Amino acid sequence: MKLIRFGTAGNEKPGVQLEDGARIDVSDFGQDYNETFFGGDGLERLEKWLKINQSSCPKISEDARLGVPLTRPSKIVCVGLNYAQHAAEAGMKVPTEPVLFFKSTTALCGPMDVVIIPKNSKKTDWEVELAIVIGKKASYVEEANAFDHIAGYVLHNDVSERAFQIEKEGQWCKGKGCDTFAPVGPFIATKDEIKNPNDLHLWLKLNGETVQDSSTNDFIFNVQEVVSYISQYMTLLPGDIISTGTPFGVGLGFNPPKYLKPGDVMELGIEGLGASKQTAVAYSK
Repeated sequence: MKLIRFGTAGNEKPGVQLEDGARIDVSDFGQDYNETFFGGDGLERLEKWLKINQSSCPKISEDARLGVPLTRPSKIVCVGLNYAQHAAEAGMKVPTEPVLFFKSTTALCGPMDVVIIPKNSKKTDWEVELAIVIGKKASYVEEANAFDHIAGYVLHNDVSERAFQIEKEGQWCKGKGCDTFAPVGPFIATKDEIKNPNDLHLWLKLNGETVQDSSTNDFIFNVQEVVSYISQYMTLLPGDIISTGTPFGVGLGFNPPKYLKPGDVMELGIEGLGASKQTAVAYSK
């Protein structure tokens, strides 16, 4: 299944995108895509419910806003420098174990929403990433069992402010958690739809020019390694998001570096997970 949420910000309803691309409202199912849904038997119940009720579900208009395709999770855990070529362009050594940081859940926004360049920012950057949605509580998980704890996958733009991230004291979270810095969607594809998450084409265009074009087969640490590793240090709850890192081609890596300015348009996508589009706008009160 492909899970979506639609409607105005803060008032989203659950929906499903069908195989033909049509979108239907499943509000009558009676449950949003939250921790209880993913951690219980929500996916199985929704699938059964659709077999009986799909034909009577209202169609969603094509111009309806898509929101984040799940309710706000307990955390967003990100893996830094998880592609060798990206580590090189950032001028950092290839890590021997996953580099972890958190991204604020208040950074979440819809896949077609604007990205706000923060106040005092001069180095806002883009990062196309494969994100994992946890489906079963995970603590001290073995790699061999990691997929048992995954509900599905989703496209994520890990927008980053490099001066806040790198040049200020402290941890990376300063440059990662600004409002609108986590556009997610258009949909969550359940794991049965993605045969091999460790071999997916992903790309990002800036104003129509391809700047990132790679594959998750270039991961330093693959999906099951990442899930297992993170679960050694914290409990992952259903609905939590793990973002698995970005390939080469970010603005920081250009010579000279290239950063977002108001009016810039980012278009990005991952094989099997659709595409999203965000326009950068300047911060205003």
